[in-house]
Amino acid sequence: DIYEAADKALVIKAELPEMKREAIAVTVEHGTLTISGERPWPADVPKTDVRRVERAYGRFSRRFSLPLAVDTGKVVADYKDGVLTVRLPMRDEAKPRSVPVAVAS
Repeated sequence: DIYEAADKALVIKAELPEMKREAIAVTVEHGTLTISGERPWPADVPKTDVRRVERAYGRFSRRFSLPLAVDTGKVVADYKDGVLTVRLPMRDEAKPRSVPVAVAS
């Protein structure tokens, strides 16, 4: 999921069930956010015993082009309960602001 938070930051949430935090990589380079990692096949489940597979196993990578307004130096990622949350704050100059209107004389 990708949405805009109340503070105008972009938020990306990715479900990565049963993955270890160390197996997930988040990088920002040249205006692109990359989420990658590897989900190994469970050692306690022989592939010959499987009836149906709903999850993807092996290496994965997903790339997102970032708007120029994203402050790439302030990107943060958090992993909790199988959900990776990446916050991409906007530069201050990209946030909406009020402009006072002066009375012309």
